[in-house]
Amino acid sequence: MEKIVRSYLEYLEIERNYSAHTILSYETDLLSLVQFLRREGIDSFANVDKESLRAFIGSLLDEGFSQRSIARKIASMRSFFKYLRRQKIINGNPALVLITPKVGKRLPSFLDEESVQRLLSLPDRSTPDGKRDAAILELFYSTGIRLGELIDLNIGDLKREEGLIKVRGKGRKERIVPVGRKALVAINDYLKEMKEPSVETNVKVDERPLFIIKEGRRMYPQAVGRMVRKFIGVISEIEKKSPHVLRHSFATHLLNHGADLRAVKELLGHESLSTTQVYTHVSSARMKKVYEDAHPKA
Repeated sequence: MEKIVRSYLEYLEIERNYSAHTILSYETDLLSLVQFLRREGIDSFANVDKESLRAFIGSLLDEGFSQRSIARKIASMRSFFKYLRRQKIINGNPALVLITPKVGKRLPSFLDEESVQRLLSLPDRSTPDGKRDAAILELFYSTGIRLGELIDLNIGDLKREEGLIKVRGKGRKERIVPVGRKALVAINDYLKEMKEPSVETNVKVDERPLFIIKEGRRMYPQAVGRMVRKFIGVISEIEKKSPHVLRHSFATHLLNHGADLRAVKELLGHESLSTTQVYTHVSSARMKKVYEDAHPKA
């Protein structure tokens, strides 16, 4: 069964162009299913029925998994068993009967505009690392790109004269995003400090990573995440301190200043407008609070 799971993960990577993060989530979900099935004496997906899957979900509830985590695992199983059916590995699809638990919508965490300005002032721009960190923070807030998209950027993706950047999003779909003046200045300052690779390389300059660590290798997600969490922790007590907070702040501030929802959708690289609409709830909640604080009859 593990071999079939591996084949499915390869399919997601090669044919569906799923991100490494998404594939890791599927791997975790499906291997935990395989472990449960083996404990139940089931050694083939062909022998899995709807009762087996329901028992698996019941075990997750017993272990204290949240409704959100269980909903994700059910989505993983639905997709996986659909693949097995298409590959003729199974005859039916036992995952079709699974009911996804209702999960309340979580409003995204974001920083107010004053907090963002304080955040962007924190890196020490007199040092190479500080210039790099400032450029990363400025670019996150200026463009709203995801962490994985920032990591994947090469020097040639930045069109400094046009004030644009080419981003490879989910499913490796490319989009062009405008970059603000302050972010461009910070990136230019950082690039002036960037050292040449310590080893000989035939890679063209445009194809080299935009953001690197000291060894000249491409920045990795954990390093960026630690840096962002450190700086957000200085200026805010919000629970979530991930790079995604800057993406949420980008979208929320645009809408607060009257940006068109469809334009924000394109900038964020969302497939569906409904995904972007969560930010209208954030804006509405903010307006309601302002109303309740300020209106004498509220």
